[in-house]
Amino acid sequence: MVVLATKLYVSGSARKRALDSLRSLVGNDLGDLEVEYEVGIRHDDFPSVTIEGEDAVVARNVLREEWGEVVPDLREGETYVGTLESWDEEGFVLDAGQAVRIPSEELGLGPGTPAQIRERFGLVQHLPMRFVYEEGASRLADDERDRLYDWRRGDGRLNVNSATRAEVRSTLNRAGHARDVVTIERLGLLEQSVICTEDTDPPGLLASVGSYLPSELRCVVP
Repeated sequence: MVVLATKLYVSGSARKRALDSLRSLVGNDLGDLEVEYEVGIRHDDFPSVTIEGEDAVVARNVLREEWGEVVPDLREGETYVGTLESWDEEGFVLDAGQAVRIPSEELGLGPGTPAQIRERFGLVQHLPMRFVYEEGASRLADDERDRLYDWRRGDGRLNVNSATRAEVRSTLNRAGHARDVVTIERLGLLEQSVICTEDTDPPGLLASVGSYLPSELRCVVP
């Protein structure tokens, strides 16, 4: 079994749609591998994938690489994926099956309070983030910092949670913004990043589509 490091935290019909989407994504990830799999949701909203078959070991590794894995025990110096659960004056708290605190001084994302950093980099709640576990003070992984700084060098983004990639695309089309978007990057199952064209203003896009999405939306402005 592999527990995927992304959360399914919506309810009602949205939860069913998200679970259907996850099953489809897992099926695409596993492709032509000789396996049978079943997707479930743990009590803490992390999805679990039970895999059997000739290619089970390969399939588990594919899912670990694509989504990250929630494991029972974290080891010193190893890199894991956790979801952004909360933030305060002391830093970020990631959910990696257990609460992992990243102190402000270990974020490595420049000056400002954790709340200001979250705003500057467009970090929505539940965003999967890579970190290096240390019992004293864990830190964001170098490749995670690089990813977030790359966001600031592009043409602008609108980050969204609580919606699948298909739901975000449908909303943009319905709001008449299909031509204002280069692509929609999947950050997690329910966390997406709308990559804007050079001429699109992310705050303006947020104002236009915000009423259509029951989501948290954060802009990344270069």
